[in-house]
Amino acid sequence: MTNKVIQVQLYVDGSALGNPGVGGYAAILRCGQHEKVVTGGSPETTTNHRMELTAVIAGLQALKTTAVAVDIYTDSQYVAGQLNGQRTRANHDLVAAMRQLVAGLAAYRVIKVDGHAGDEGNERCDRLARQEARRCQANRCP
Repeated sequence: MTNKVIQVQLYVDGSALGNPGVGGYAAILRCGQHEKVVTGGSPETTTNHRMELTAVIAGLQALKTTAVAVDIYTDSQYVAGQLNGQRTRANHDLVAAMRQLVAGLAAYRVIKVDGHAGDEGNERCDRLARQEARRCQANRCP
């Protein structure tokens, strides 16, 4: 008996108000007709890059199985580079955690999309990430 590999689309985005400043992130997972949205934020001073990486991590942690092939959609050249093995110069903790999570998947592919160019999943993640950052800025961070 073989295990069927499930195809998942993961859209991610992060935001930091002030960069550095309070931050928010969003991840949208889609599998067939099913969708899961994961959001959160940081009331501490953070950066856009850290929130982008956190979005990927949160999305991957929300998977119910690792028997998946994940298409990761990001508008961040930084995140795409880190997922594709680019040398890490900062955010070592988050990059290591992200790389460990993708290493456990059946497969993954990075799809770099242009930000603010009409990609529905990316635009929605952007709105959700900024919404979470604003929530943290108003001292209502989860």
